[in-house]
Amino acid sequence: MIQRKANIYRLYPDAEQRLALARIAGACRAVYNLALEQRRDWWQRHKDRTGKSISFAGQCRELTDLRRDVDWLREAPIHPLQQALRDLDRAYQSFFSGRSGYPSPRRKGQHDSFRFPDPASLRVERTGKKTGRIKLPKLGWVAFRGWYALPGMIRNITLSRRAGQWFASVQWEREVEGPVPSGLPAVGIDMGVAVFAAMSDGETVAPGNFGKKTLRALRKAQRAVSRKKKGSANRRKAVRRVQTLHDRVANARKDFLHKLSTTIAKNHGTVVVEALQVRNMSVSAKGTAEQPGRNVRQKAGLNRSILDQGWRMFRTLLEYKLEERGGRLIEVPAAYTSQTCSGCGRVDPASRASQARFVCTTCGHTENADINAAKNILRRADCPLKPVEGHRIRRPVEAGSIRRAA
Repeated sequence: MIQRKANIYRLYPDAEQRLALARIAGACRAVYNLALEQRRDWWQRHKDRTGKSISFAGQCRELTDLRRDVDWLREAPIHPLQQALRDLDRAYQSFFSGRSGYPSPRRKGQHDSFRFPDPASLRVERTGKKTGRIKLPKLGWVAFRGWYALPGMIRNITLSRRAGQWFASVQWEREVEGPVPSGLPAVGIDMGVAVFAAMSDGETVAPGNFGKKTLRALRKAQRAVSRKKKGSANRRKAVRRVQTLHDRVANARKDFLHKLSTTIAKNHGTVVVEALQVRNMSVSAKGTAEQPGRNVRQKAGLNRSILDQGWRMFRTLLEYKLEERGGRLIEVPAAYTSQTCSGCGRVDPASRASQARFVCTTCGHTENADINAAKNILRRADCPLKPVEGHRIRRPVEAGSIRRAA
């Protein structure tokens, strides 16, 4: 089978290369926004879907004509500009399929990235024990630190700027043998906020809360930005400070999730998790002027804590690490896992005595509430469409079953 991964290197361009990188990113951003405006205007004029539609190939031809007349576009490599149009086309496909919202314009400082897709024009070399260099079209050799080898052939290189620093993501691919099915034990994991992960074997993992730890410093930095004059050098410095704090939080969270997912994947062959709908769980409680919400501040704090955990990233990392080792990740419905007794299978909301304690009202089984839920999650792996056995006390229909129409 074909394995695709990416190595990320931090670049150290000189002053001239740094300026060229910024110009290419600006050109790609301008092309993306111009193409987005063109598609949006065409859609408004042809709501009845009459006339010739706009396509990726058509916009690439128009880009070629535009580069003949605009000098700063002609100075940028053609492939990153075409890839910006490719990104826009994929964004529209995701929108029409319902996977994402309507494409929005790219902004300077938030979307400073571009991609070189032609492997023939790209090279990565090692220059020292921990240093190397990357050859890019119209940029030449760019130095980087943090060398680790590329085990496969280069497919593309994506350059991005975060908090003033440039990074290169080098995607490579290689042919590998399929993994042998794992014989390691299975485990169920209950994700939460008070406890990041509770496992069915009794182990619990405390949350990192990296955003919460940096919240005070971040608020102070954001207030400093609001006091600075727009367009001034001091405002740019203050904005850079905010970006640095966000980048530090993201790096700490990613490091935490990588280490945890690697440990779980090495010790378990099957991992069962809940199919959590994070977008629905973190929706605002603000409401409208006519129908204002209640406990808005409390819900905002809960939403912030939910988003701080990185549940989706954890699931993504865990999935590909399990697949490499012959394991598998199973998602099951999350309904009633915290209200079900792992001993007798009876479902009763009153059994959840507190956040951390579960006491079954039927059989008297007592256990940590999160570990009890993790055991129920593991049980659902065998029959994900009918996850809860037993009968609920307050509702006669079995959880997970379908009501018959009268």
